[in-house]
Amino acid sequence: MISVEEALSAVLELVSPLPHEDVPLRAAHGRVLAKTVSARRTQPPFAASSMDGYALRRAEVEPDAMFKVVGESAAGNGFSGSSRAGQAVRIFTGAPVPDGADFVVIQEDVTRRGDLITLGHKIDSKDNIRPAGGDFKEGDQLSAPRWLRPADIALLAAMNHATVVVTRKPVVAILATGDELVQPGESPGPDQIIASNSYGLAAMFENAGAEARILPIARDTEASLKQAFALAKGADLIVTIGGASVGDHDLVAPVAAELGLEQSFYKVAMRPGKPLMAGRLGSSAMIGLPGNPVSAMVCGTVFVLPMLRRLLGLNSVHDQSFEAPLGRDLGPNGPRAHYMRATLREGKVFPDDRQDSSLLSVLSTADALMVRPPHDPPRKAGEIQRCFPL
Repeated sequence: MISVEEALSAVLELVSPLPHEDVPLRAAHGRVLAKTVSARRTQPPFAASSMDGYALRRAEVEPDAMFKVVGESAAGNGFSGSSRAGQAVRIFTGAPVPDGADFVVIQEDVTRRGDLITLGHKIDSKDNIRPAGGDFKEGDQLSAPRWLRPADIALLAAMNHATVVVTRKPVVAILATGDELVQPGESPGPDQIIASNSYGLAAMFENAGAEARILPIARDTEASLKQAFALAKGADLIVTIGGASVGDHDLVAPVAAELGLEQSFYKVAMRPGKPLMAGRLGSSAMIGLPGNPVSAMVCGTVFVLPMLRRLLGLNSVHDQSFEAPLGRDLGPNGPRAHYMRATLREGKVFPDDRQDSSLLSVLSTADALMVRPPHDPPRKAGEIQRCFPL
């Protein structure tokens, strides 16, 4: 049995960044930018008004000053002439500031009669002009690797990029095993349960940028497992659920070994999640998760998500942990690292009293995993604990 740190190092050695592909900008949200992008233009490309008003010369701004309106500048249709002494140009938000003007008086501070305007007595000193290149300049870069958020997509569009180079999505084959499982919506027999793990893990992996494929449930026979592994062929990562322990019906390890699995380790000193297995099966990395629902989801968070981040080429493969004061007293921890489902309230972390690895309802209400090291002594409320967001 190895430590969590050793297991995490071992699973990360099983994967490496995937190839790149060009995608339309519309399909780039939630993908990982693989090549640094340079702006193809300056934004804004000209000095632009930030308000509706009148463009004129700052040196002429004073109470009751009068100007003749000689034209109009609108977004997409600027004023072609120059603003001279004693002249003003009607201007609208986003429109180019005319040559000769360096100040925009907002329309609320102006009285207009025909082609003449008179300034008020409380003109703000702000020029209301957005300088050319105030957002970005041609050649400015958006650096890779980077998880593309909606704001990044808007920036790439403004930089005039219709396509971008991203890392290919990791393909994850999810294989649940066990005679006791039926799909959601089916009618389970008296000794059966619903296969929930596949759906929770698929959502987790897709949220992390992967393409998840839920395979048919493999029954507890060698033939069924071999058929399921054949369906998983070509995936970047094969995730099995259940059947990886040492019971008479736990056939994943021997069948995978027969098919050529090069096992990296088996069993990790953590709870939930002790019966964890990993290795390589042909061209695919493989990780065998425990069958208990919470164990599977916790191990997916601790081990599979970092593997996906490495496949996506991200520099940081680990979730950012944070510290929070404990909300209640705790007794001593045992010999395995304990990933406790917990909630955050008023800046404190409260581990749930119920930590049984079958209780998905507790996991659903948790927003953090609080980690206790092996042999951790009793802790008092207020002591600082290490946590991971859920």
